[in-house]
Amino acid sequence: QVQLRESGGGLVQAGGSLRLSCAASGRTLSSYAMGWFRQAPGKEREFVAGINWGGGTAYYADSVKGRFTISRDNARNTVYLQMNSLKPEDTAVYSCAAESSPTYNAPSAVLRRGGFGSWGQGTQVTVSS
Repeated sequence: QVQLRESGGGLVQAGGSLRLSCAASGRTLSSYAMGWFRQAPGKEREFVAGINWGGGTAYYADSVKGRFTISRDNARNTVYLQMNSLKPEDTAVYSCAAESSPTYNAPSAVLRRGGFGSWGQGTQVTVSS
């Protein structure tokens, strides 16, 4: 059973930047796609970004494309989300997720089939206007 722990959230002004980290334990993640999701108050959880097992393929929600960058360091068993040009509408709890089983699929394919199955508890990101 993998445990995922997010960190790096906080309060930032609009236009600012934050870097989220997701550290894994209990499983080596180098064979698994990883993703970041977010949930704002009163809204459903939504996909933000995903990355394939090797880090060579990334996939983003349209709302964050060009502003957010997902990356991973398999040697550290950690995934990152660099968030730039933050907007108030980015305010949410951000959680990372691991693919349930290693498929070596692109993150978009993992998302389509609902393949993310292990979740962290999340870190709060608040963007003030």
